[in-house]
Amino acid sequence: MKPLFETDIASLPLVARGKVRDIYAVGADMLLLVTTDRLSAFDVVMADPIPGKGAVLNMMSAFWFERLAHVVPNHLTGIDPESVVAPAEREQVRGRAIVARRLKPLPIEAVARGYLIGSGWKDYQATGSVCGIALPAGLEQAAQLPTPLFTPATKAAVGDHDENIDFNTAAQLVGAARAAEVRDVTLRLYAEASAYAASRGIIIADTKFEFGLDDDDHLVLIDEVLTADSSRFWPADSWATGISPPSFDKQYVRDYLESLGWNKRPPPPPLPADVVARTAAKYLEALERLTGRAA
Repeated sequence: MKPLFETDIASLPLVARGKVRDIYAVGADMLLLVTTDRLSAFDVVMADPIPGKGAVLNMMSAFWFERLAHVVPNHLTGIDPESVVAPAEREQVRGRAIVARRLKPLPIEAVARGYLIGSGWKDYQATGSVCGIALPAGLEQAAQLPTPLFTPATKAAVGDHDENIDFNTAAQLVGAARAAEVRDVTLRLYAEASAYAASRGIIIADTKFEFGLDDDDHLVLIDEVLTADSSRFWPADSWATGISPPSFDKQYVRDYLESLGWNKRPPPPPLPADVVARTAAKYLEALERLTGRAA
């Protein structure tokens, strides 16, 4: 499959281009979401695409949307993406797109953490807490938390950084009852997904969900779900505390960029072919181990 860095679909109005997805309007009440092969690291979109990444992410989301549909409704319509674009544009959406309901997105990201890593680890080192939630002293990096945490974040524009917030701030943004509903649904999704992933030899260290509201004000799961872009997947047999465990995502890219002394601002440095290939292989391995399916 030829890498797709950016779509060029003239038959539908372009709504937005995110770090990874290109979004088009399908009438007034639906969206076409195309998952490209773009990759962002440190909130900067790399100039080199990762071949096959978009299809892998699309398949992984589809797997989880189906598996978790009993927990909360999702935005899928079941409409074939190839049916809503011009014939000459079908190759751009084949295997990497969905047609979704157009909903009102909530202005927060719903993050579930089961392990102390990433920004949660940095927060804990500085304050002994994560997003205002106090934790026991003496925990090591990558330690399993006593209980999974709901740690919301604001949604940043492309190129900006998401900002971790506490529950009270989330409640101010979406209302106390809605914030509690998002927290409860997030933790249930994480618990069910984590139990399944564990049976496949994978630890879901943390993940983020996004939600929208339909016309009846019901909560709906949107965007992507439990992919290697939105989650930290660790092979269970390599997990250890006191280190940052190897993961099924863009760690090869991050490690390479960290070795350059790059200032983490555009323009990004080019990615060597071996870094691109290893990253593509890690995404594919995560899909196959979690779902038993190959892209």
